[in-house]
Amino acid sequence: MAKSVNKVILLGNVGKDPEIRSTSGGTMVANFTLATSDRFQDAQGNWQDRTEWHNLVAFKRTAEIVRDYVKKGSKLFIEGKLTTRSWDDKESGQKRYKTEIVVFDLSLLSGREDGSGVGGYSKPASSSSSSASFDQRPPAAAGAPDEYAQQAEISDDDIPF
Repeated sequence: MAKSVNKVILLGNVGKDPEIRSTSGGTMVANFTLATSDRFQDAQGNWQDRTEWHNLVAFKRTAEIVRDYVKKGSKLFIEGKLTTRSWDDKESGQKRYKTEIVVFDLSLLSGREDGSGVGGYSKPASSSSSSASFDQRPPAAAGAPDEYAQQAEISDDDIPF
């Protein structure tokens, strides 16, 4: 079998406060958006900015970190994988799709002076970095499900790792 890679790396700002919920089995899930910007020159030589919005989802401990430390405007460095889930729309019966990034590693780049620090957070004394990194990589398991339910009622069986 040929080797393949599914890795996403993003550096951007959170668009709105994360949405936090739990599965029926108690697994925490965080959904949020991240904006990245590209700068390019148009045909007239003027610089233009183009913002791309990314849908992100975090599970378990990473979702707890998102809940506790991430809010609108926070600057984040994200590593994860691209996933597409599908479901049948209850109203129209049509198949719907959503592409999002499952977050495995999250680095908080905003300082408390940026308003993103939440009470009690402080960077470790031994760290020389200005970010706090949290690694939540799933074990390398084959056949992990890639889909979970559209509505807030998702089960632990639906988590993609």
